Amino acid sequence: MKNTYRKITEDILGLAGVEINGSNPWDIRIHNDEFYKRAITEGELGVGESFMDGWWDAEKVDEFIYRILRAELDKKIRRKLTILIRLFTAQLLNLQSKRRAFIIGEKHYDLGNDLFQNMLDKRMNYSCAYWKNANNLDKAQEDKLELACRKLYLKPGMRILDIGCGWGAFGKYAAERYNVEVVGITVSQRQLELGKYLCRGFPVELKLMDYRDINEKFDRIVSIGMIEHVGYKNYRRFFEVANKCLKDDSLFLLHTIGNIKSVKTIDLWTHKYIFPNGMLPSVAQLGKAIENLFVMEDWHNFGTDYDKTLMAWFNNFAANWDKIKDKYSETFFRMWKYFLLSGAGSFRARIRNQLWQIVLSKNGIPGGYQSVR
Repeated sequence: MKNTYRKITEDILGLAGVEINGSNPWDIRIHNDEFYKRAITEGELGVGESFMDGWWDAEKVDEFIYRILRAELDKKIRRKLTILIRLFTAQLLNLQSKRRAFIIGEKHYDLGNDLFQNMLDKRMNYSCAYWKNANNLDKAQEDKLELACRKLYLKPGMRILDIGCGWGAFGKYAAERYNVEVVGITVSQRQLELGKYLCRGFPVELKLMDYRDINEKFDRIVSIGMIEHVGYKNYRRFFEVANKCLKDDSLFLLHTIGNIKSVKTIDLWTHKYIFPNGMLPSVAQLGKAIENLFVMEDWHNFGTDYDKTLMAWFNNFAANWDKIKDKYSETFFRMWKYFLLSGAGSFRARIRNQLWQIVLSKNGIPGGYQSVR
């Protein structure tokens, strides 16, 4: 049976131009023959876990993932029943309910500020950068913040809500450059602690809070890389909260990874090891959620920039690993390597993950919204 699984794996990978133990940088090198059965029966979960366990390697994991996604090899896998049951259960439950809102903070963002400080840019942005006019991560992330501020048409004295503020990167930048006040919310205690320190001296107030508990009015709202944790059962509620908290004739900028198809399940490997309860919205799901609440003024896709961003994060992570490895295991290194490089390959493939910045107005902009690029 082992030879059967190997032959199936060889045939499937061959469709993507990937050879087992080949000489190309995207070819896969197998260290444990149990990999074949695991990959065929468990799909993305088995492939990711077996990489963490050291069962396989590739010189360029990002290129390997890029090729298997471009060839849509995931559609060739028949997952075993236990995997299908887990996916079905995730569809039935509201994994992102208010009662479960802080799980993502505790399991991911509270891993350790040192990890993120050694991986991210100097302003601590943990979302896609904007590389149009940039050739390094720091510049690309500042350009992303500037792009968001310009799309919101910020004016001095405005009060801004940042839903999912991270370490306060947007709030500090907007306060510093545009003389506005910012209230940011996060579900991570460790983000909150470091964010308050980084934003000291600026009119930026950071709070530990679920978005459903916000009950104030603001001149603008921004949410960068947070709705990926909201879940399809809660998209409408998310936009209802934003609508309630936004003053009339105001703007809301949503920055999110997007899926080209509407899903109601989770990616099992990512859910288990990286982002518990994470889910990517589609155009249709977002459209339904904003219906009769907002006018869609602008929709900007720069998904290829996430490929560059993730590669820059991985290069930082790998270069600085010796500084933090005493706090983490070798399995963690392989897990994080797979997370960053498989993500880069996914955005490079272009046929699944996208990156959108969407500008919404509460009542439509008189005369029309002037798009910013």
